[in-house]
Amino acid sequence: MRLLIALFLILAAPAAAQVTVRTTAAEGALAIATAELKRVDAAFDASASAEVQAALRDRAAAVKARADAAVTQLTPELALIDARIAELGPRPATAEAADITAQRRTLIASHATVDGAIKRGRLLSVEAAQLADEIAGARAEQFGERVSARVASPLSPALWAAIWRDLPRDGRRVVRFADDSGAVFGRALTGRKAWMMLVGLVLAGLIAFPLRLWLRRAGRAYAINSAPGSRARRTGLALWFLLVGTLANALALAVLVLGLRWAGALGPRADMLATSLQVGGSVAGFVVALCGCLLLRRQPSWRLLAIGDTAAQALHPWGWAAGLALMTDAVVNAGSRIVGLSTSARVAGEGVTALAYAALIGGVLVTIARLRAARDDGRAGDGRAGGGTDAEAPRGAAITLVLLAAWGVVVVALAAILLGYVPFALFVMRQTLWIAVVAGAVTLLLAGIDDIVTTLLSSGSRLGRAAQAGTGVRGQTIDQLGVLLSALLRVALIVLAVAAVAAGFQSDLISAVDRVRDAAAGITIGQVTIAPGAILRSLAVLLVALAAMRAIGRWLETRYLPATALDAGARNSVATMVRYAGILLAVLWSLASLGIGMERIALVLSALSVGIGFGLQAITQNFVSGLILLAERPVKIGDLVRIGDQEGDVRKISVRATEIQIADRSTLIVPNSELITKTIRNMTLADPIGRMQIDFAVPVGTDAKAVRDILAAIYADNGDVLADPAPVIFIDALTGGQVTFRSFAYVAGPRAAYPTRSAVLFEMIDRFAKAGIHLETPAQEVRLTRAGKPDPTG
Repeated sequence: MRLLIALFLILAAPAAAQVTVRTTAAEGALAIATAELKRVDAAFDASASAEVQAALRDRAAAVKARADAAVTQLTPELALIDARIAELGPRPATAEAADITAQRRTLIASHATVDGAIKRGRLLSVEAAQLADEIAGARAEQFGERVSARVASPLSPALWAAIWRDLPRDGRRVVRFADDSGAVFGRALTGRKAWMMLVGLVLAGLIAFPLRLWLRRAGRAYAINSAPGSRARRTGLALWFLLVGTLANALALAVLVLGLRWAGALGPRADMLATSLQVGGSVAGFVVALCGCLLLRRQPSWRLLAIGDTAAQALHPWGWAAGLALMTDAVVNAGSRIVGLSTSARVAGEGVTALAYAALIGGVLVTIARLRAARDDGRAGDGRAGGGTDAEAPRGAAITLVLLAAWGVVVVALAAILLGYVPFALFVMRQTLWIAVVAGAVTLLLAGIDDIVTTLLSSGSRLGRAAQAGTGVRGQTIDQLGVLLSALLRVALIVLAVAAVAAGFQSDLISAVDRVRDAAAGITIGQVTIAPGAILRSLAVLLVALAAMRAIGRWLETRYLPATALDAGARNSVATMVRYAGILLAVLWSLASLGIGMERIALVLSALSVGIGFGLQAITQNFVSGLILLAERPVKIGDLVRIGDQEGDVRKISVRATEIQIADRSTLIVPNSELITKTIRNMTLADPIGRMQIDFAVPVGTDAKAVRDILAAIYADNGDVLADPAPVIFIDALTGGQVTFRSFAYVAGPRAAYPTRSAVLFEMIDRFAKAGIHLETPAQEVRLTRAGKPDPTG
């Protein structure tokens, strides 16, 4: 016993040292995180701006993550210490060995240390989460105050009086900015690096026009002449136009600004304005390119939107107007801050920007309304007559609702401007335009993902054919994989689009990120925690297990079972049983990887037993009957059976029903319970040979031996009639002046009985006619009796 205790202490010493090291590291991380949280709290007390508060909230979230990681790291250590204390057992009443007492004391101290660290980590996580929520609430409050701020209405003299009062000072600030920027630009223009400005301007012009147009023409020529004929080339061309238009415009602006900077032509404030111009111009280029690739005025047959040529031509200028409005908004907004304009000037600028956005959105809505009215009146028929699409303007219930909502937003924005809520009106207009841009981009990308993925992952593509040749996967499976992958990517794109729209609502986006993070941690049901990662792991295990079971089943069906002495029916039974057993094992394995043990599965099955006993009784009965059919094989594949008045061949036996092909080539689907509980006739179960019976009559004066010999010769000459068992011929009756014969002959199987009998009858008619023997229908003996008391007199 002492030897075992000594061995335990020797093995436990290094492990205890490792626990001490890990605990010390976790406590150090908790100390650093606690100090960081105090700094974040102190910075938040200083009433920081919204931008600083966003960084502070990220720091608080990082502290929470560190605390959670430390708790996660220490929890297994605490369980290990508890297990070691349990191995030592309870403290005996008598004195124990000194080394064991020391070990017990060390483990108890370690337990207290680790447990205290875990509790501090959990408390720190809660405090960090509360501070992050507080910062988010403050940001939301500031955001709401900024958006809902009210100024003097444009209809009141107060706003115009303030603008008039501040106009001289704002004018001087603008002139000062212009003079300073002009002076720097003038010195650079006469300096030695002036050529850099010219180079930047020339390169920007070349990129924005000749290079962009050449790339567009090259992409169009490749799509029309060289790309494979599929839907992917349509969306591929649209995506190419979007990429070229966006990157060419952004690169041209970057080269232009870079040339000015290298030449020293931008002062500090002018450089900030140039950066705003570069960003706004890049966004404007994206919007213009997006509208162009959605409308595709020069290739209506490849257009993604269901609109005609007239609508595309009418809507195209509004894309340029939207890009110009976005770029102007970015420059004016940044310029007012850089120059330092007064509050009244900023409010006036925001009001003008909101009105410009309202005019832009209203103009698009009016254009669409005119197109729809012209279509309804029959005046806009150019698209139909010219080979365009059937729809000249966007239509449909969903489009109508969107248009009505857009009109409502415009009306609300105009009312807000008149009431003095200019920031709110500008926010609503910006968000409306941003949502429209996101919706257009999502429309293009959804179509592009579906077309490209389903084209690449199709049975007819080069990749699909290579996958079929290399892995043996069926073409239909590759098509299904392409559709599934396309759906998953499109769902992910929609989620990203929702996040992009929520980015404008700063406080809502933060809350949404928190909800997503909480959802990623999973939900706990009873003692089972289900998280997205666990679900993905379970699905991966299920797919791997099903693939393995399918490979085993294919090996059984194609390699192993054909090498055995089993018939086709037996091989099918074995393969079916293995397949369903494999599916069951795969499901159990998947549930186990999800954290659901067999005892919980048994509990669920017991809870479902009542429902199975009532609502699922028929399904359960058929399932069990199918297992019995596969095991006992009273009916197997290839058997000729008769059920009621239907007769046919068994083609497939599954766990729920059996498929029987009847004479007219249709399929009779019979529940398995019918084959187990009711009487059926299996004509090929015990002996596969078939028997045919022929009854006929000849007049009494006919030579009966000659008749027998002719019929025996017919049987002997027919190759389908078996010699063993030999055919038999009997005289059945002498009635009504006839000799009635009955004969039996055997063929290879029941299916051959009817055609062989027909061939024998044809031959009988021919040979008996040549022999002068007259065939007759066997007479039926009919006896008439009268009910009642018989007459005694006779």
